[in-house]
Amino acid sequence: MLGGTGDLSMRKLIPALYHSDREGRLAPETRVIAMSRGGLTDADFRGKVDAEVRGQVPVDDPAVWQRFLERLHHVSVDVGGENRSGWSALTRLLAGHEQRDRVFYLASPPRTFGPFCRELQDAGLVTPRSRVVLEKPLGHDLPSAQRINDEVGAIFDERQIFRIDHYLGKETVQNLLVLRFANAFLEPIWNSLWIDHVQITAAETVGTPGRRGYYDHAGALRDMVQNHLLQLLTLTAMEPPARNDREAIRDEKVKVLQALRPISGGEVGRFTVRGQYTAAGDMPGYLDEPASTAPTEASRRVETFTAIRAEVKNWRWAGVPFYLRTGKRMPYRRSEIVVQFKDVPHSIYPGGTPNRLVLRLQPEEGIELHIMAKEPGAGEVSLKPVPLSLSFGKTFTARVPEAYERLLTDVLAGNPTLFMRRDEVEAAWRWIDPILDAWSADPALPEPYPAGTTGPAGAHELLGRSGRAWHEEEL
Repeated sequence: MLGGTGDLSMRKLIPALYHSDREGRLAPETRVIAMSRGGLTDADFRGKVDAEVRGQVPVDDPAVWQRFLERLHHVSVDVGGENRSGWSALTRLLAGHEQRDRVFYLASPPRTFGPFCRELQDAGLVTPRSRVVLEKPLGHDLPSAQRINDEVGAIFDERQIFRIDHYLGKETVQNLLVLRFANAFLEPIWNSLWIDHVQITAAETVGTPGRRGYYDHAGALRDMVQNHLLQLLTLTAMEPPARNDREAIRDEKVKVLQALRPISGGEVGRFTVRGQYTAAGDMPGYLDEPASTAPTEASRRVETFTAIRAEVKNWRWAGVPFYLRTGKRMPYRRSEIVVQFKDVPHSIYPGGTPNRLVLRLQPEEGIELHIMAKEPGAGEVSLKPVPLSLSFGKTFTARVPEAYERLLTDVLAGNPTLFMRRDEVEAAWRWIDPILDAWSADPALPEPYPAGTTGPAGAHELLGRSGRAWHEEEL
């Protein structure tokens, strides 16, 4: 793991590998090698993991924890630097194991992806059974993403490259495919005849303390929409694949991205909203967040919230808007897909509301189908919407694995189904780039919204113009 001592590794990757070890999914010979510029020994790294990770995971058997610690190693590697000793150390550590699977996980900035792969090849460490995992963001626009794909693709075949998006490892996302394609009742109404619109939301209560240097040049559109939200859109809108095949599913996802109606020029102002949170109560505004540098013009122009009205121009979805929304300093932490059905063709009962399917990814993964029911009692019929609810945590006794745990298991198995293919990543950037260009050319600043609220007024007007509203049901 490049960046093996960083925040992502210590919070997500190392715990995920421990759970895999604890449940017997790692071969006895498996080793976990962290690479960083930290100059740590194996003992130093194991001590760091013991101190920082042990409290995050269940250690019900000290022998298993000790076995896991003994799998851990550290090698100091300076990618792009003149000191090549780290590569020699890694070569010695891997010597004699050329016939085993090698997974190189790049939990590092995207500018290191190409140089790392070239230096890995120069050291003679790329084998036919090697795989490389690329963390987001994969570039900051289409040309930079293509450049990274070219650099990594010059060393690894496409089948060896795993572009990870942890949202695709969530239980609800995989259950979306099962819900659609393993049940007969939904697919006949999964189209524009019966669905009014779809909402996809990823809301966070946190701001960006200490991260403004990164976020100034990322923003919500690059950080969340280009990858997470568009991935959820593709899985919601895709056609049934001919088979449960690693490429068949990805083929259908790419078709959705290619069918997205372009938003460019003057349409960007009509179909997109960007906002930035301001101070409210004891919560600071984006420009007031603790950071090592003072706010810049980029700080004032970057969006911490965005909402978009998207359309998939094909026979199934023509006329059905897909509303995408993500923001920081929102009043709740929630990621969900809401499929809003149309009203019944002719209602004989007053007071009814259309059915709604809610697929919640966080904080508690589950599925709710909201239907109309009669309230108990004599007299006139009174209707009330009630949920048919499936909570994975309450329904299934088995532990629900974290997203990274499931995805790492798939990497080790060589299964790329839940990972993004090159054409998929580039199709997403082709749709996003015109929006970024229009925002860059617009002298207006993002619309302010108080921290702890549901976003700027423009986001509500985006739906309100057609008589719709965001799904804000309390958890």
